[in-house]
Amino acid sequence: MVQVRSVLVLCTGNSARSILSEALFRRLGADRLMAYSAGSKPKGVPHPGALRLLAAKGSDTAAFRSKSWLEFTGPDAPEIDLAITVCGNAAGEVCPAFPGTPLRAHWGLPDPADVTGGDAAVDAAFAETWRLLEMRVQAMLALPLESMDRDAAQAALAEIGAMEGAA
Repeated sequence: MVQVRSVLVLCTGNSARSILSEALFRRLGADRLMAYSAGSKPKGVPHPGALRLLAAKGSDTAAFRSKSWLEFTGPDAPEIDLAITVCGNAAGEVCPAFPGTPLRAHWGLPDPADVTGGDAAVDAAFAETWRLLEMRVQAMLALPLESMDRDAAQAALAEIGAMEGAA
């Protein structure tokens, strides 16, 4: 049976989709799990559009930072039960070994940070990404993971990744 007590959401830059996912897991799964995010080539700061959205949703934006996935590989790193990639680049990269034997899933979505134009266009793209990620997080939290074997859990997580908006 599968227990997911910690989730690490990965993307290349760790500035947009992975940050939003971390926020959603923290908000919706706070009583069940710890959530983290990281990137293979972190930008160093969250995207301004992500910060505006998080602030509008009532999140403390100071709680989020862009960081390397290497922070989750050392002896003092938390054990990771589930690693989710949210961009195609990170999914195609060889991930480092994380403590534990995490399940892996790919929930690829278009990058809202690629949207050009004014704040209104960028904010709309971030809001849509939030909506799509929220559907996925809610679907994952609704799974009876504790009664599923590893293969069934892996398959269910893959189905979630294929939901509306998959890239």
